[in-house]
Amino acid sequence: MRDELAQFYVDLHRHPELSGQEERTSEKAAEQLRRYGFDVTTGIGGHGVVGILRNGAGPTVLLRADTDALPVLEETGLPYASDAVGIDESGHEVPVMHACGHDVHVTCLVGAAQVLAEQNTDWSGTLLVVFQPSEETGTGAQSMLDDGLFERFPCPTVVLGQHVVPRPAGTIAVKPGVLMAAADSLAITMHGRGGHGSQPESTVDPILMAATTIVRLQGIVAREIAPADSAVVTVGAVHGGTKENVIPRDATLSINVRTFDDGVRERVLSSITRIARAEATASGAPAPPTIASTGNFPLTVNDAEATERVTSALRDHLGHDKIGPVNPVSGSEDFGLLAAASGAASVFWFLGGTDPDIWAAADAAGTVHRDIPSNHSPQFAPVIHPTLETGVEALVVAALCWLTA
Repeated sequence: MRDELAQFYVDLHRHPELSGQEERTSEKAAEQLRRYGFDVTTGIGGHGVVGILRNGAGPTVLLRADTDALPVLEETGLPYASDAVGIDESGHEVPVMHACGHDVHVTCLVGAAQVLAEQNTDWSGTLLVVFQPSEETGTGAQSMLDDGLFERFPCPTVVLGQHVVPRPAGTIAVKPGVLMAAADSLAITMHGRGGHGSQPESTVDPILMAATTIVRLQGIVAREIAPADSAVVTVGAVHGGTKENVIPRDATLSINVRTFDDGVRERVLSSITRIARAEATASGAPAPPTIASTGNFPLTVNDAEATERVTSALRDHLGHDKIGPVNPVSGSEDFGLLAAASGAASVFWFLGGTDPDIWAAADAAGTVHRDIPSNHSPQFAPVIHPTLETGVEALVVAALCWLTA
């Protein structure tokens, strides 16, 4: 399967599609599932694809891969680098790249579906293969659920998935409990009173309100969260004003919050609201700030018993030296919604995608974070082998933990 999978991956990498626009990618995945005898349904929650393979009595195992790409200009220099462009949600033409490795995820799931279909005498149960759109916007899993994912298809016993990351290719990293952070995005608009820059006394300056709010927000993690806990508060964008001598009416902050605990999350979000309102009051604003949620991702939490089951099987198959622990990461996923909605156990792991020799050299020099491109980087380029083989085998082995006859 190596050559065929590599060709499939290269094709996906050359033809990335933005969130909500994954028509070609989804059709390619559906076409492969049909080849292997799956009952395939497309167009679920947008461009979602579900394949079902019923193989006698037994549990239902859901394997999931995300399909969308990012508005990033590729700088890998690969012969199969993307030169695709797309239209973003604002109507602007943007470059498109699989800078997060979802092309790896789709390819590995296609490969795992083929292995399990062709070796169906080795297992019994139902295999549910899900290709999910719009993970990058945090809306894809919920869109599929809203479109009746678990009303139209069997409810799983376990939900399994993986994500390629900068770690040595051929290795897996996994842990029970919290694996990835929850993420909340907010837009806070500070309302002032506009006027001439030469007459500030007749205005209420929303730019100043925004600036003091930004500074004060940095005190949340430093002074309101216990040292043993963890959180990140980032102001990623500030929009306000059109000219240097005009004080505008409004200024808007775009804020992102990452947390690993529901209690900490609530405290941070409450503090953001309190600070924004207090700064507006202190400035004599004519109206309180408008605070709107613009997106969120849940915590990714691995079921302890199911994780031990999968980890043990992966160690037996790949070798103990290929399976390692990992600390919780501040990246986020909407994978957890599938398990929460179905009541199933879930296990999610990280798949190494970096050339092992390059990783070893950077690790020895202490320059991994500087020299190894991360997800979302324009230089992010997982090596094809052994990344694909390891990803396929990991999904198959994890599925067989439940499906073995």
